Amino acid sequence: MLKFMLPIILLMKFSKEWKVAQVGMFFISFILSLHCYHNFYLFSLGFNLGMDYISFIMIMLSFWVVSLILISSQKIKKLGNFNGMFILVNMMLLAFLILTFCSMDYLMFYISFEASLIPTLILILGWGYQPERVQAGVYMLFYTLAFSLPLLVSLLAYYSVSGSLIINLSSPLTSMGYVSKLWYISTVLAFMVKLPMFMFHLWLPKAHVEAPIAGSMILAGVLLKLGGYGLIRVLVMFQENNKEFCWLWVSVSIMGGVYISLVCMRQVDMKSLIAYSSVVHMSLVLCGVIIFSWWGLAGCMILMVGHGLCSSGLFCLANMVYERTGSRSLMVNKGLLSFMPSMGLWWFLLSVSNMASPPSLNLMGEIMLILTMLSWSKLTILGISLLSFFSASYTLYMYSLSQHGVFYNSLYSCCSGKVNEYLSLFLHWLPLNIMILNSTLVMI
Repeated sequence: MLKFMLPIILLMKFSKEWKVAQVGMFFISFILSLHCYHNFYLFSLGFNLGMDYISFIMIMLSFWVVSLILISSQKIKKLGNFNGMFILVNMMLLAFLILTFCSMDYLMFYISFEASLIPTLILILGWGYQPERVQAGVYMLFYTLAFSLPLLVSLLAYYSVSGSLIINLSSPLTSMGYVSKLWYISTVLAFMVKLPMFMFHLWLPKAHVEAPIAGSMILAGVLLKLGGYGLIRVLVMFQENNKEFCWLWVSVSIMGGVYISLVCMRQVDMKSLIAYSSVVHMSLVLCGVIIFSWWGLAGCMILMVGHGLCSSGLFCLANMVYERTGSRSLMVNKGLLSFMPSMGLWWFLLSVSNMASPPSLNLMGEIMLILTMLSWSKLTILGISLLSFFSASYTLYMYSLSQHGVFYNSLYSCCSGKVNEYLSLFLHWLPLNIMILNSTLVMI
């Protein structure tokens, strides 16, 4: 475990040296990627920490997204006031994420899962844009904490029943009537808020709109995946109860995904539209986890990685436009193809990846999840077809409305991107479209 945590502690020491932190993060990501062919079923790291394939994929994604955050947050570096503190907060968040994904004990998993909320809140409150960021932080805090206390109670109750909180040693609970159903719901809802599932998603658009680029990238890239990862680990305990409630979660997710897709078609704020699109993608992830299918699990992991890279890249693009025009409104930012022609290609590439076009990971993940849902029930084809159609529609709406038309002050080709911006977008797009060539690695 020390080989993961020690470099992060060293980077905290060099938090005022932006270049050292940036190069160090990419170097650690490269070293970590060399373990991708390691044949570990459960690779013990000591201190009650361990790692399997699911944990490894999530840790790799966390390192990569935080590395890209340091490239994309050059505006904070220029301000210089919070330079050291900014990197320190990001490194703290990364350390909590690694502890969450490596925990072999449910209680330690819960503590690090909730602790990751604190650096995220500091990012939103400290480097957010608008005065409303306080309200967004309160929304996120209370939505998460209101449902996390029942999770803690259910884990302690599970310890009193089974005598162990070790994840791999946990035995499934037998059905005990209404008590076990209440137990199941109180455990699962904490992760569905984090995912977020439809009806528990109101904190997400607020947090994204008010967060700085670093907050939006880490929220879309990794923190939403904590919900899916937590469900994968926790549902093992409630196999019997999950069979009874499976239809409820799948139907709410599919119908909620269709409704949120229609909401996306009415958005005029770029970041708000991308945030709502995350709810649509995560509804498919929830269906894949709940159905208890091997293909569903593999598709869920692939879509989580693909969405983490694609959504993070779209937030980068929205931030680049905001830094130049001072607005995120699609009504103001028309005709960006004439204002920033060199960015038009990246808008197109990331938009088509968001609507699951080949060869992106999103396509592979969605195909696997759609087949999983159809094998579970043929009726889901109605909701899935609507969800897929409207998902492509709102992405096309965002691209066409932002790129085509006349820019508001009729400037042409006057604002090209910087090298670090192109690098950041390329490093989002490349793994998103290249990893499908070795898709068997994710499906082992």
